[in-house]
Amino acid sequence: MANDAFKSEEFTGPLKRLVTVVLVLLLIAVFILWRIDSPRVERFRTAVVDRVVPNFDWAMAPVTGTANLISDFQSYQKIYEQNQELRRELQQMKSWKEAALQLEQENARLLDLNNVRLDPRLTYITGVVLADSGSPYRQSVLINVGARDGILDGWAAMDGIGLVGRISGVGGRSSRVLLLTDVASRVPVSIQPSGQHGLVIGDNSLAPPIDFIENRDLVRPGDRVVTAGDGEVFPSGVLVGHIAIAPGGRMRVRLAADYERLEFLRVLRNYGTERIADPGKLVLPASVLGAERDPPEDPTTEAEDE
Repeated sequence: MANDAFKSEEFTGPLKRLVTVVLVLLLIAVFILWRIDSPRVERFRTAVVDRVVPNFDWAMAPVTGTANLISDFQSYQKIYEQNQELRRELQQMKSWKEAALQLEQENARLLDLNNVRLDPRLTYITGVVLADSGSPYRQSVLINVGARDGILDGWAAMDGIGLVGRISGVGGRSSRVLLLTDVASRVPVSIQPSGQHGLVIGDNSLAPPIDFIENRDLVRPGDRVVTAGDGEVFPSGVLVGHIAIAPGGRMRVRLAADYERLEFLRVLRNYGTERIADPGKLVLPASVLGAERDPPEDPTTEAEDE
């Protein structure tokens, strides 16, 4: 076996060297042939190319496929980069859309505030809700207007539709609004169109009960409930809500204000009615009252002084 392998190597070794030499010589000849600048050689080269190259399509197929694969990969990479860029732009568009929706909602609420019809004698201050301290025991919100804006304790606050509550605590730059739903809230109201009076009592629900109605038979579900203005706490005529009948038969008020989206509140300036310091002014003119209070001097004293 060893002798056969040795003989095989002795035979193939010179053959490999011979083939290598022949290939090298052939390549050199082809190189020289391709470098010769002669019309005859040019015609010969053209004939060789026309004869050989079409028959080598099968050999060029892998090269062509590899080139196409590289081109497709580069195109895929560009598409992937464009897709990532589009994803980033889409994310930005979503954030812009969210910001636009929030601005649209804020604009709608501000328009609601502007569409509220109030007594022309009433002026108002619009504030932004800063915090909500709603809890099972207290219902209130904090707004960004306070004593520096002229806010006084007890003034009414409303959203774009109806009454929300009253100012209960004023700071320098903020105020606290006690909501109608708070258990400490008591609001005198008038029921339209019957004109019955009652008292809306907060119970930490969005539909507080209404009690102390003069004649319940004149009240129907859906009747409007507005502030009565009694006690000089709230101005009269501000919408509170509508009458609703609970399953137990108790009358409640379905509040008109949207308590789930309190972002802007309008504080109504209400200085109340003019307080009378001197009831006599309603009977006699001020000149007569002044004459009565300042009696004329005695003429004898004037003569003595002279």
